[in-house]
Formats: sequence, structure tokens, C-alpha cells
Amino acid sequence: MQLGASELILNADRTIYHLNLHPEELADTIITVGDPDRVAMVSKYLDHLEVSKGKREFITHTGYLNNRRISIISTGIGTDNIDIVLNELDALVNIDLHSRTVKPVKRILTLVRIGTSGAIQPEIPIDSMLVSELAIGLDNLLHFYKHPPSEYADVEDAFIRQLNWQKEKSRPYVSGPDPALLELLASGSVQRGFTGTNSGFYGPQGRQLRLEPKDAGLSEKLAAFEYNGLKITNLEMETSALYAMASLMGHRAVSINSILANRATGEFSGNPKAAMEKLIQYTMDKLTQS
Repeated sequence: MQLGASELILNADRTIYHLNLHPEELADTIITVGDPDRVAMVSKYLDHLEVSKGKREFITHTGYLNNRRISIISTGIGTDNIDIVLNELDALVNIDLHSRTVKPVKRILTLVRIGTSGAIQPEIPIDSMLVSELAIGLDNLLHFYKHPPSEYADVEDAFIRQLNWQKEKSRPYVSGPDPALLELLASGSVQRGFTGTNSGFYGPQGRQLRLEPKDAGLSEKLAAFEYNGLKITNLEMETSALYAMASLMGHRAVSINSILANRATGEFSGNPKAAMEKLIQYTMDKLTQS
């Protein structure tokens, strides 16, 4: 089936619409970051940079580190942006942009998210590194796609019961990383966590400025959730969508975060840049060892 021009949107130079990339400009190993300025923080570790392009918040650098080709791409904030980035990355490798048809043999991408997050359990230290061995999506992105029954339905049901989850909100969904990538990034210096992915930064994470959240004390309720020893450790805005979308498409994904804030203790990092540099160095070292 040929995909229509309004479905698979290309720029005048036949690059994919938002990412502004040709297929040959993308590596099979991709590091995603939220902040466009963080792309250069990662790519400075490359031995050789061959691609530097951008459009809107989507900046891409592709090059080599220890003979391994790597792309670093900024996604911007939120699961809606993850929807754009994952679909267009997959299109670049698994759709023929000239014939507008899906390729019979699929390429598998390795996706590593380097992000920042806030802990909601008091024992998680500021500036520590946390890899997400599970994520629960409090957004609704997954429900716009056909997907198999959840293997974590018992966790989702327990969450809905314990938090008395309001029926007008979408059903939370739990997703996980590629097991081999999880083990690659795990070590004694990295915590494993159950990450909550929210659809916003203020009300959806229980923060209040002028607008009063409908679900008072949401952050505390999320922190109090427990099911068979499983507790939500941290909150951010991308990981569940990355895991769910990558799984549906047949790609490999993992998410690792620098913990810059702790909502339970009220602390915030004294040097966020140094904490992020530590996480970037750690991740790049692990990737080039694989």
C-alpha cells in the first residue's frame, strides 16, 4: 500500500517532515535527549561528527565514537513529541520514502534516552542516576494505537484501585525496556526504578501555582502506591511512551535519568550540569562497550 502525501509528509528535499533527515543521516544507535542544547553536550564525545541538522526543537548530530556510529536527537518535552520522533525515526529506516511503501525487511533501532527526572521517594539521592526497569504512562498516547493486551494489567489495575483513578482520565499503561539494554546500563552505581510518565509538568505532577489541581496530593498518592513490592520512584514526561512505541515497532529502548530533584525532601541539585555530564559520560562508556 502506498502511503499518501498527507500521511507520510516529506519536505521539498525529501527529508522526513519534522526531523528534517534523510535515511542515510541516521545511525542504528540513537541517543534521545529532551533539551536541544543537550545534543552538543553529548556529541562533543564523538570522535568524528558527520551530520549536524535541525528543525524546530528537533536537533540531530550523527557521528562516530570508537568506530560505532551514533545519532543524538533532541525530542523536546512530552509524550506527544515522542510520538513524532519515534514514528519518523521508524519511517526513515522501515519505509521507502520514494515509493512510499513499507519495506518487507525491518531495521531494528537501539534507542537510549538520557533525561532528567524528579524522585518521589525520600531515599533516592539528588544527582544519582536511575534506569527505568518499568514505566507507567499517565498520558493517553498508547491508546491511540492498536496494541496487544498488557502483560502488566495487574499493576495497572492495582494503581487504578489504590489511587481511585478518576474515570475521565485515560487508563494508565505500564511498559518496559529492552532487557539487554537495561542490563547494559545497570550497575552498582545506578539505581533501578519504576518511572511515572506524566502528561504535563504542573497539575499532572501535582504541582500548584495559580491553578488548583483536581487531584489534590497527587504526588504523595503516587509515592504511596505499592504493589508486590513495586513502588513508583520518579516522575518525568517521556519514558512510558518511548518504551511502548518502541515495543510496538520492534525497536529496542531504554531510559536513564539524572535525578535533579526530590519532591519528598524538597531538594534540588546544586549543580545540574555536572550531574548531567556524569550521566552522559557513563552512558557513552556503556554504549561503546557493547
